[in-house]
Amino acid sequence: MIIAIDFDGTIVEHRYPDIGNEIPDAIKTLKKLKADGHILLLWTYRSGEELKQAVKYCKKKGLEFYAINNNSNDEDYDFTYSRKIYADLYIDDRNLPGLPDWNTIYQMIVAKTNEINQ
Repeated sequence: MIIAIDFDGTIVEHRYPDIGNEIPDAIKTLKKLKADGHILLLWTYRSGEELKQAVKYCKKKGLEFYAINNNSNDEDYDFTYSRKIYADLYIDDRNLPGLPDWNTIYQMIVAKTNEINQ
């Protein structure tokens, strides 16, 4: 699946424009999802230097995304167009009824993947 993941409030606690503490199991779970073959997109309000800091934070933790705020990892991608991206699943702390813990998120994705593959 293509999975779009928010940063502030989802991977780390809200401290924007600073970077908050990691939400328990977020990085570990995202690395596991990537190892399971899912395509991970960082999908965040951040831009410019604040976005670079978020990407650097994740990379330092061993997590790299397929693409950032778009569906293409092409360096020539035209960022003047809408940042709305396509994904099979969006993980964001602002969804209803909020963000479950990351172990629950992982189990939900595994169940959905199994359902799709049957």
